[in-house]
Amino acid sequence: MAIRVPSGDQVGVPGPKSEPCTLDTAPVASVFEQGVPVIVLDRRVEGDRFSVFIGPDNHRIGRAAGEWVVRALGGKGKLVELEGLMTSSPARERHDGFWEGINRQQNAGIEPLFTADTQWLEPNARREMESALAAHPHIDLVFAHNDPGAHGAYLAAKAAGREHEMKFVGIDALPGLDGGRQAVADGKLSATFIYPTGGKEAIEVAEKIFKGEKVPKTIVLPTAMITKENVKDYLAK
Repeated sequence: MAIRVPSGDQVGVPGPKSEPCTLDTAPVASVFEQGVPVIVLDRRVEGDRFSVFIGPDNHRIGRAAGEWVVRALGGKGKLVELEGLMTSSPARERHDGFWEGINRQQNAGIEPLFTADTQWLEPNARREMESALAAHPHIDLVFAHNDPGAHGAYLAAKAAGREHEMKFVGIDALPGLDGGRQAVADGKLSATFIYPTGGKEAIEVAEKIFKGEKVPKTIVLPTAMITKENVKDYLAK
């Protein structure tokens, strides 16, 4: 993708595709070496042949989720983890950060029961959660790598009459009636973490580049936790 800025020039902005995967470094480097400024959005690439990376810190978001889970469960509970696409860097980083936040050396009472790769898809998450429910008579919490996964797990638990048995935690916190913020407001999710998309920041950085202004090599976008205590502050945003 390319952004045309007021000067009429263009800047390349590679970012996530419909099925998230690690960006291919070679094409990005090739464009950059031709003198075209390249903004890498959301998915990291190997090496440093790009102008600037803009994106959230998935590891930090996962760690924040893990730390919240420890507090919410009082350091003890049985967990299901519904992963995104584990060949993608966001899923791997969210998984690693989550278990770093859990810190099982200090919180040995938190027990992972079931893990599955859902490829970010809600129907897959619902199907995998059905398997988890059939195999385990008690589950305290489901951590999904995205809100559609958490919602799919909620629907499976509700169909089994077990939705009040456990908490559901996701990542994305998108606005709108189908987003994670509304799911928290409706009591379906206990918590979700904002995953900023970075489009606005990419346009702002592109304009700075063509004005000749210096920009940092990495811009980490902030996140925030949304729970029932603060969801009203985010519903109108």
